[in-house]
Amino acid sequence: MTRMDELNRRQWLGAMAALAATGTTRLSWAGSAGQQQGRVVFVILRGGLDGLFAVPATGDPAFAAARDRFTEQTGAPLPLDGTFGLHPALAQMHSLYRGGELLVVHATGLAYHQRSHFDAQQVLESGGEQPGQLRDGWLGRALAATRRSGLAMSTAVPLVLRGWSGVDTWAPSHLPSPSDDLLARLQRLYADDAALGHALNRAKGVQAEVAAAASVAGDDPASMSMAPGSGVEPRPGMGPAKAGAGDFVALCQAAGALMARPEGPQVVVLDVSGWDSHADQAAPNGVLTRRLGELDQGLAALRAAMMAPGAGDAWQRNAVVVATEFGRTVEINGTRGTDHGTGGAAWVLGGRVQGGRVLAEWPGLAPAQRFEGRDLHITLDIRSVLKGVLGPQLGLGDRVLGDQVFPGSAALKPTPLWRA
Repeated sequence: MTRMDELNRRQWLGAMAALAATGTTRLSWAGSAGQQQGRVVFVILRGGLDGLFAVPATGDPAFAAARDRFTEQTGAPLPLDGTFGLHPALAQMHSLYRGGELLVVHATGLAYHQRSHFDAQQVLESGGEQPGQLRDGWLGRALAATRRSGLAMSTAVPLVLRGWSGVDTWAPSHLPSPSDDLLARLQRLYADDAALGHALNRAKGVQAEVAAAASVAGDDPASMSMAPGSGVEPRPGMGPAKAGAGDFVALCQAAGALMARPEGPQVVVLDVSGWDSHADQAAPNGVLTRRLGELDQGLAALRAAMMAPGAGDAWQRNAVVVATEFGRTVEINGTRGTDHGTGGAAWVLGGRVQGGRVLAEWPGLAPAQRFEGRDLHITLDIRSVLKGVLGPQLGLGDRVLGDQVFPGSAALKPTPLWRA
């Protein structure tokens, strides 16, 4: 056995053992192959995207005084309505908005307002009101209610998908795929081990489904080759390994191809880090501008994969939600960036989304209108938006959403998001 074979063997043994440790028993993602229910892609932007940078409120009388220095560097926003625009890097999202397939949600956020990345991400993913209140995720609980399956495009199951056993992971591998001979040997080795034998078959099934999706989408399966992730939950306080911006477009393309298949998962989660912007935020070639461009390209690739030949009406059936843990301060700081804030922006995309509008009960940006004198006020709880997606997409009623998926949130009504 070569050194590379040994490395592959160790990688797969670790993956198989970890999958076995999850105690899962399901391999089929979507249940019977003929099911055509709505599905959900959830994109987490980790680091606190500045909603006023991505969706500037140029029509607010106080915006210019607070943000003109950024506008001078980034250029004129792409107009949405009389109050809002989109950052120039979001040109394809702007086209979707104009086509009625993208809804902008502004002045939205969490019940938690203390501005810690780790705590805010915990609340965003758990669906609670305070850090640590809930130990699993709202999508995991939603999948448990539907008894369907999900996929995390990362090396470990993120918190938002925990709470249900029918979740797999799929992440980039920098090593060659295991040879058929190695897999055959592992199959024989695990023939009498129910846990490891099941885990191996499950991992092979995930890989086969990904390859099939790539083939239908017209991609080279080898170029999309990724090893099944471990399914291991991260250490306390740590998130899963996240896609860098350079990986995001390819992951979106793969996710779209999977969501277009009847056998695909009901829920896919992607996350990308790098949205913290304390310094040089508006630099034309800076990190945040590049991230926005990658987001724009990735969402366009996701849509294209769901509209490819053979994808049927996937773009009409499925919905995409993009959210972050908090917004940023209204004022620019001393290092030409923004600090941790409160209210921010989110997006909902899809073929039947009632898009082409900005959903916002706008609180204003004048100092007296800000939260604690510094941040955009939250006027719409993000859980209302998420309920508005999950209800029709996963077939969940208000009681299940208010008691099980987002416990204690019965007073928050689902936001109407869909065309009649």
